Amino acid sequence: MNFKIIVIAALLIIAPLIMLAQTPPHPNGGLAPTGTNGPVGGGAPVANGTFILFALAIAYGTSKFYGQYKEEKKEV
Repeated sequence: MNFKIIVIAALLIIAPLIMLAQTPPHPNGGLAPTGTNGPVGGGAPVANGTFILFALAIAYGTSKFYGQYKEEKKEV
């Protein structure tokens, strides 16, 4: 049991030294720099996903709140 914990701990400590990340891509896809460089991460729309996540969080919170309210009402 203790040997397993030591081996797992050693692997977790050594893992960041073994795993190497790649260098980030060139902002222009490796082409010569021009005046029309796009953003480094691409042109992914973030606003729509944020709105959906926010709406789902509100719906989840509302359902939890309503469930608690319903339980309190049932007890009284």
